[in-house]
Amino acid sequence: MKEQRRELPRGIKKTRQRECVLSVLENSDYPMSAVDICGSAQKEDCRLWLSTVYRILELFVKEDLALKTTMPDGGTALYELNRFRHRHYAVCLGCRRVLEMEGCPLEGFATELSERDFRVTGHRIEMYGYCKECDLKRQ
Repeated sequence: MKEQRRELPRGIKKTRQRECVLSVLENSDYPMSAVDICGSAQKEDCRLWLSTVYRILELFVKEDLALKTTMPDGGTALYELNRFRHRHYAVCLGCRRVLEMEGCPLEGFATELSERDFRVTGHRIEMYGYCKECDLKRQ
């Protein structure tokens, strides 16, 4: 699902590089690594250093414009535009493919907590494992 062009929030200086990264995030249906974002930006004829992409992404995360998910290996981070929708992912540890999960397994749990005087304001779930193709390669 592609969205209409989003403007940078007030307080974030408008630069060509930031607009390029924002465009890549807007046009992606799944979380991407900084390397993938940099490559996609270059395909759109936007020249960026990888270090610049990382700085922009960290700014976007700080300003709640993007969400960051860190892989269990501790080294790879995936970024996506914050669309303020409730989503969960299954991430393949082999090929790094990201699959969106349908539904939320914690809906009932949040209701139970609210009955115990605890208001849930948010949560994130990422499942890690192997897709069918990678699992077959491991056997």
